[in-house]
Amino acid sequence: MLARMTTVPAGCLSVVIPCYNEEATVATVIDTVLAQACVGEVIVVDDGSTDKSREILAAIDEPRVKVILQPVNQGKGAALRTGFTHATCEYVVVQDADLEYDPEEFELLLEPLVDDKADVVFGSRFVSSRPHRVLYFKHSLGNKLLTLTSNVFTDLNLTDMETCYKVFRRNVIQSIEIEENRFGFEPEITAKIARGGWRVFEVGISYSGRTYAEGKKIGWRDGVRAFYCIVRYSPIGERVSRTTSLR
Repeated sequence: MLARMTTVPAGCLSVVIPCYNEEATVATVIDTVLAQACVGEVIVVDDGSTDKSREILAAIDEPRVKVILQPVNQGKGAALRTGFTHATCEYVVVQDADLEYDPEEFELLLEPLVDDKADVVFGSRFVSSRPHRVLYFKHSLGNKLLTLTSNVFTDLNLTDMETCYKVFRRNVIQSIEIEENRFGFEPEITAKIARGGWRVFEVGISYSGRTYAEGKKIGWRDGVRAFYCIVRYSPIGERVSRTTSLR
C-alpha cells in the first residue's frame, strides 16, 4: 500500500529566527525560508548584533518579514521568547540564522502536525539518512549525553533534545513561559513540553554543522547549564523550587 502524502497548507508556518552577528548568512537563510510555500511569516529577532546584521535586516523589503531589535544581547532563549509572542500562524518553528539547518525540510517536519498526530515535532540529526557534515566528536557525545539525561527526567525517548528544529502548534508554544535566556532554552522547553503531556514526534533531518571559526557560539558552559536546566525544569526540580520559594 502506498503511503498517503500529506498536503501541507500554504502560509501555515511562522518562522522565528534569533540572530546574533550572522552577517555572512542571515540574508541567505531568510531568502531560503521565504522560498518555502508553507511559510506565512518570518520573525527575525536581532539579539544586539555588533556586526552588519542589522544593516542587512534593515534593507529587507518583504511584507512577510518582521524584524525585532533587542536593545542588548541577551541570548537565544530571550530572542525566542520575544519572537514567539509575535507569531500568528497555526504552527511555529525555530530557525537559526546560520546555514546548519535546511528550511527545505519544513514540510517534512510539519506532516505529523498537519495530520493531527503531534503537537510538537523535533527534527533529529541522529535518526536520519540525510546528509550530515562530520565535525566534533565531543559535541556529538555531549548532545547524546544531554539527550539521555533529559529523557531520564522527562520519560521521553528523544534522540536529539538539543536540535534547533522544534515545530510547535502556536497555542502550545504561546502557553509556555520561557525562563532561560541562553541555550538553556532547549532542555527547558523539552521538560515543559513533557510536563504538559503534549504529543511529541521526531522526524529525521539533515545537518550541516559549522566550526567555531565559521561562527559557532555554543560552549562548554552552555553544556553545564543544560544539565542544570534538565533537573531544574523537571517535576522534581519544580517541586523543590516551589518549596524553596514558600520558605
